Amino acid sequence: MDAGDVGTRIRSLTAGWSLVALLVAAGALAPVATAGTAARVGATPAGQRLHLLLPLVADDTGLDRFASAVSTPGNRLYGQFESIAELSRRFGASTATRARAVRFLHRAGAARIRVDATGLFVDATMSAGRAERLFGSKLEQYRTAEAGRRAEFTAPAAAVRLPRGLRGVATGVIGLDTKPLTDPTAQLRSQQVIPASSYQPVTGTTAGCSQGVSIGGFTPNQYLAAYGFNTLQAAGTLGQGERVALIEIDGYKTSDIDTFASCFGLRAPKIHAFAANLKHLLPPGGEATLDLEVLTAAAPDLSSIDVYESHAQASDVLNSLTEPLQTPGFKPQVISASLGLCESQTMAAIGHSGLRTAESALAEAIASGISVVSASGDDGSSGCIDPNSGQQLPLPRLSVDYPASSKWVTSIGGTNVTLTAQNTIEAQSVWNDENAFSGTGGVQIGAGGGGFSSLFKRPSYQTGTVLQNQRAMPDVALLSDIEPGYAVYCSAPDCIGPSTPYPWQTVGGTSAATPLLAGGFALIDEQLRQHKLNALGLANPLLYDIGRNPAQAASVFDDVTVGNNDVGPFITTTKLPLGCCTAGPGFDEASGWGGLNFGALATIALQVEPPIVDVALRLNLSQRPYAAGGIYARVRCSGACLMGAKAVITVGNDKPFTDYSNLYHRTRAGWKIPKIGFKTGQLRTMEAALADHTRVTAVVIGAIVDPGGNFERRTAPQTLTITG
Repeated sequence: MDAGDVGTRIRSLTAGWSLVALLVAAGALAPVATAGTAARVGATPAGQRLHLLLPLVADDTGLDRFASAVSTPGNRLYGQFESIAELSRRFGASTATRARAVRFLHRAGAARIRVDATGLFVDATMSAGRAERLFGSKLEQYRTAEAGRRAEFTAPAAAVRLPRGLRGVATGVIGLDTKPLTDPTAQLRSQQVIPASSYQPVTGTTAGCSQGVSIGGFTPNQYLAAYGFNTLQAAGTLGQGERVALIEIDGYKTSDIDTFASCFGLRAPKIHAFAANLKHLLPPGGEATLDLEVLTAAAPDLSSIDVYESHAQASDVLNSLTEPLQTPGFKPQVISASLGLCESQTMAAIGHSGLRTAESALAEAIASGISVVSASGDDGSSGCIDPNSGQQLPLPRLSVDYPASSKWVTSIGGTNVTLTAQNTIEAQSVWNDENAFSGTGGVQIGAGGGGFSSLFKRPSYQTGTVLQNQRAMPDVALLSDIEPGYAVYCSAPDCIGPSTPYPWQTVGGTSAATPLLAGGFALIDEQLRQHKLNALGLANPLLYDIGRNPAQAASVFDDVTVGNNDVGPFITTTKLPLGCCTAGPGFDEASGWGGLNFGALATIALQVEPPIVDVALRLNLSQRPYAAGGIYARVRCSGACLMGAKAVITVGNDKPFTDYSNLYHRTRAGWKIPKIGFKTGQLRTMEAALADHTRVTAVVIGAIVDPGGNFERRTAPQTLTITG
């Protein structure tokens, strides 16, 4: 792992992540989250505030089935995404369960109590003293020192138990352990300043300002050409009208993004920062800066990049993952998360019930039409970091990262590429730098993640491709190698150090590939929307269908057949490989389907994605609504839908009133004539107005609504004059 590698640095952070969680099955004893080599320094002050998150009992099975149905080509529900509000109503905790949880927390002295918009959990703040009494365990303070950096955190001293009042309501509690992510490398280093032992010079033709080009990394014009972005961008598809959400544990400087964009002739998109359970936004850091700059290159005209910043404890990170689903007016088309933790450490931290809640949150995003992308990790097929290793080396066993191993996530592996003078891919291999950097920190590891999940069975879209009945990952693989890496501009404190005195530097990691994939999906979603087709949502079923079609696969994927991500020879005493994973023709667990040509993927998506169901209105302007007791509106859906109509009636200068028709469910395209009925009092008001020759008008719209009555699409308004 090179210290100049932002992606690897963040992956190393997550390897030391305790997930800040102690999640227990309802009413059952659970083991205490390990404090590792941390030293106990005393009792937690009773007044210390804790941010707690309680997963609620919900219809996880029903949500899983619905998300699978709307994501599976050929299913009658394919593409019929629902709003978050409707998904929460249908599959989240019941109204009674939510109310019981809130009442209990109020009585227990909690503050800032909020049921998440997904309906899957409730979060609140509580003093440590109250939490000790409520969950039956003393809370202790621990101090740890990693790579010379000291951190204090809180953790339970004994097993905890859900109180009786929460049993059958919540499945656990997260937030009693507040151990943060740690930074063992402490800084970023430019490959130009301290080259890795196997440093490879950049190939192809670079372009940009002299400072950005001279550091020796791949420049935006290169990776955009290599992965077929140019076809889309040349057609004017730059992300207009699309939003991408980034999940981050550090902040950014707008001036850094502007400098990067100016150097490479880009227009920096609007950026909105959201503090997830924070009083203030986080200080600038290398990971958010990297993500924003790569995404700026991929989709420079996004409606917005929404950065959700949180502390690195589990309750806050889970909040940040669901914040994009509940911020009014900011629903993204893509969520990009470069964070991850190996599966066994995830399970040790949050248990089955915690994992189930996280999976339901991802399923709800997918069921609403959002794509979720995540990095596979930077430690090869050995994703678990040894917490006692000062060099942060992987443990000598096969493991993959979560959430990249979720079936709801498109997982990104890592490659290195050799480019032609025209910046097309001439050759590529799996990223595996194993012995890439030998410095004061010793030998470090850097390789793209991949392998088989120990938690999840093979999803249906991998049937016929993956033989083992386990989720295989990654799904695709993009440029991640730190040699030569991506050219970036970062003046954040963790980017600048004694060996990296200049903000222009080169970085890599699968977390660099993640925002690149997110940007590509956003461009494809833009083209789909322009053609009135559904968004990609979960892209994996489409990717695997393409992979099984040789002609389509040849145009969309750049197959990786060279290299492996097995770092066993460099971390085991025997110096032998661990047995996974090697690239070969077609899909493999070292590189997935390989690289992507986003222009070719967009072409196929335009052919296969179902149309957005649209709505039309025809209004008979000669009808006599007063005599009929209502307005008849002829409404048409272009496919299966739940339809209705509404009218806003104005009598003279009086305040308008609104009436609605009943809702009608159509199983196929066609017309319906719903009646917008008037109430008795309204008829009397209209009768008096018409007798007095006062003008009465109605503005009518037809609409497609979700089962909760929320308007999803509507027609242009038409005006009708009401006469006697």
